[in-house]
Amino acid sequence: MVKIPETFILGAASSAWQTEGWQGKKEGQDSYLERWYKEERFVWHNGYGPAVATNFMEKFSEDVELMQEVHLTHYRTSINWARFFTDHEQLIVDEDYAAHIDQLIDQLLAAGVEPMLCLEHYELPASLMDAYDGWSSRKVVDLYTRYAEIAFERYGDRVKQWFTFNEPIVIQTRCYLDAIRWPHEQNTKKWMLWNYHKVLASAQAVAVYHEKGYEGRIGCVLNPEMVYARSSSPEDQKAQKMYDLFFNRIFFDPMVKGHYPEELITLCQTYDIYFDPTEEDLETIRTHTVDFLGVNQYYPKRVRAPRYQWHSDTPFHPEMFYETFDLPGKQMNNSRGWEIYPKVMYDMANYLKENYGNIPWLITENGMGRENEEQYMDATGQVQDDYRIQFITEHLYWLLKAVEEGANCEGYMLWAFTDCVSPMNAFKNRYGLVRIELNEERTRSLKKSAAWYRSLIDERWLPFEEKPLIL
Repeated sequence: MVKIPETFILGAASSAWQTEGWQGKKEGQDSYLERWYKEERFVWHNGYGPAVATNFMEKFSEDVELMQEVHLTHYRTSINWARFFTDHEQLIVDEDYAAHIDQLIDQLLAAGVEPMLCLEHYELPASLMDAYDGWSSRKVVDLYTRYAEIAFERYGDRVKQWFTFNEPIVIQTRCYLDAIRWPHEQNTKKWMLWNYHKVLASAQAVAVYHEKGYEGRIGCVLNPEMVYARSSSPEDQKAQKMYDLFFNRIFFDPMVKGHYPEELITLCQTYDIYFDPTEEDLETIRTHTVDFLGVNQYYPKRVRAPRYQWHSDTPFHPEMFYETFDLPGKQMNNSRGWEIYPKVMYDMANYLKENYGNIPWLITENGMGRENEEQYMDATGQVQDDYRIQFITEHLYWLLKAVEEGANCEGYMLWAFTDCVSPMNAFKNRYGLVRIELNEERTRSLKKSAAWYRSLIDERWLPFEEKPLIL
């Protein structure tokens, strides 16, 4: 048995676009994800996407009641930027949607659940993609900052924990670095510019929050990959450092330390992907670092030194410095195609402690997605998700071990409270404590893991025994 500190948060997370559905959505309120769904519905598993999702717009009161039943203390979700306004440039608030956020916050607080709000969880308005090419434009940075200011004014009296972005590196990496998602434009310089403009937008939102004197704190949710070198060779070690530089430090350093790594700047200039910041904007980044961090953590990244020369006609990609290493015999979540390595929690905690001044942080996502979960239903129709219980147990064990050794991790938030839509995977992999049936009513039911999670929250003990060696 492992003791869970009384102050250690055990919560759950989701996002607006992955749960809300389009009930009440008005013309011109598409987000990037909704536009992608309309353009390429065929890539979404069985055609499911954000159009109905979990129908949270109508069912949120029921979900809050379920949170209360599970004794959940914290819930992280997002405001859907695209739906928050009827005009994204004139910043005319959609009062119907704003009232929904008000009602959600009030019901969460009445149920004893602290809301933690994220300002952007892939919900960039499609109208700003059309008008300004999204985060390619400095104009969008300023529009986002004004949006943040309005959100703080409306909800800052009740919401005390804010996040500027969720996984700010993801959209441009999928769309412009790897070109595997719509609009499939391979453009590494744009990838880097979007990375930079999101860092700047975050700093400007932090500045507004601090300057207005709100009683709370503001951070950002990042999705660093704990990266492991194949071997101790200098070449493999360099591959590890380069991956860490381009995919982790690219946000960690400016958001926590207030400046970019010099080696990253040099590489960007060498390969003509530099973002040419002004001194004024660099000063904003320097002086308005985050108060705390959210960290989404699911799987490790393993790399080795590249074995082949980069082709001269291929656009620059950080992959020229590393190659993915497939560890033989690794444990897998075959439904998702991800390695399962619970010690990643301990190693990430130490990474933050050693490199970022032990900044306050918490796990904002971790969880187990399983395909065809209905096969695990018992005779009463309840999902017996022992695999999820085992997954959480093993990851929590390593996280709590790091906390015991001095890591400044404040809690763990499960992805997700309910099953929800994921990009492309739709409802293929189920992550929730609460099952969502794909009927018209989107009927809810608690899985076995929900009662187990409640016992962790109430009793503050994690049942865990390390597996003995087989001798």
